[in-house]
Amino acid sequence: MTTPIAAPDDRTAFRTTDEIRDLVAAFEDTTLPYGRWTHAAHLAVGTWYTLWYGRAQAMPRMRVALQRYNAAHAHEPMKVGYHETMTGFWLWAIDRALRQMPVERSLAELVNGVVEAHADRQLPLRYYTRDRLMSPAARRTWTEPDVRPLEP
Repeated sequence: MTTPIAAPDDRTAFRTTDEIRDLVAAFEDTTLPYGRWTHAAHLAVGTWYTLWYGRAQAMPRMRVALQRYNAAHAHEPMKVGYHETMTGFWLWAIDRALRQMPVERSLAELVNGVVEAHADRQLPLRYYTRDRLMSPAARRTWTEPDVRPLEP
């Protein structure tokens, strides 16, 4: 990689497409240090996948990449591990945010807009009860919200 991996924390804005591409590459090849796999980094990668592959293909790609990354970092103290419903929820939220942004923005501006719009990690709890969202079933398979529906 020629540029440093961006998003060391959730307050760092992305400056260039190269930073985002390098982040995605390091995530995909599992060389991204676990401490840099932040909420902002998750959102940046999800935004990249949504923009490049579309919402329908972003989910299976994100699932495979997350499971591979988690397996490579299994020695780290993970709080949750892979969670199918959370992954699907955040990709839905990313897609929704992107559809509300001007298309003439740069990739860095789009990613930063998504990160800013979805900085609140508790957002899923506006749609799910904690029990439903944290259930073993929701971790394994997509589970519909039980508080309010996801708007198209």
